[in-house]
Amino acid sequence: MSGKISRHRILLGDLFPFTFVVLIWLVQIAQGFLQQDWSHYSLYPRHVFGLLGIFTSPLLHSGWEHLLGNTLPLIVLGFLLFTSYKGIAGKIFWLSFFLNGILLWCFAREAFHLGASGVVYALASFLFFSGLIRRDPQLAMISFLVIFIYGGMVWGVLPFDPHVSWEAHLYGALTGLILSIVYRKEGPQPRKYFEDENEEEETQQPYTLEEMGPHEQKSPLEITYIYKEK
Repeated sequence: MSGKISRHRILLGDLFPFTFVVLIWLVQIAQGFLQQDWSHYSLYPRHVFGLLGIFTSPLLHSGWEHLLGNTLPLIVLGFLLFTSYKGIAGKIFWLSFFLNGILLWCFAREAFHLGASGVVYALASFLFFSGLIRRDPQLAMISFLVIFIYGGMVWGVLPFDPHVSWEAHLYGALTGLILSIVYRKEGPQPRKYFEDENEEEETQQPYTLEEMGPHEQKSPLEITYIYKEK
């Protein structure tokens, strides 16, 4: 029974990035079907009415092009996170979700910020830095894979376009870096090898009588008899 539960949890974890993407697509479809604009639920920094955006802004997008731009990175990076960091992946995802929003609300420009780009940058940053910090070959390969595929994202943290929330990108990248340091001792750890020490210990370990063959067994006490003729 426990084996079925663990496999079920693993399956749900691997599918979670797809579930989240389906959710943001449903939000966009609902706006079009109802002919409504929910952008007023976006995050607006340092205003009480903008606090709701910490929870809702990653689910909202300015249009289909914006949504499509975040869809594939969310799937790829989310899949890498949930398959490589089992046990802490959910925690990392939701902390990325909320911490990025909190930083945005505290420090970003006074404008409406919406979209899941901050989460994308947080996941990319975590996967990159965590693989390097943990010094695990497999996780390091993921780090280089992320920088190879999404290395161009680094330009998104610079204020080139006033219509783009570069702050969400910047604080997302910062969030991923912080999480990679804070949780460096949780989740997968590099393997440790002690073959040389074990071999040395085995060579120095004395044999016991049980480990020797019958022809090798000797008494721990040897008595020598000397016979002299009278």
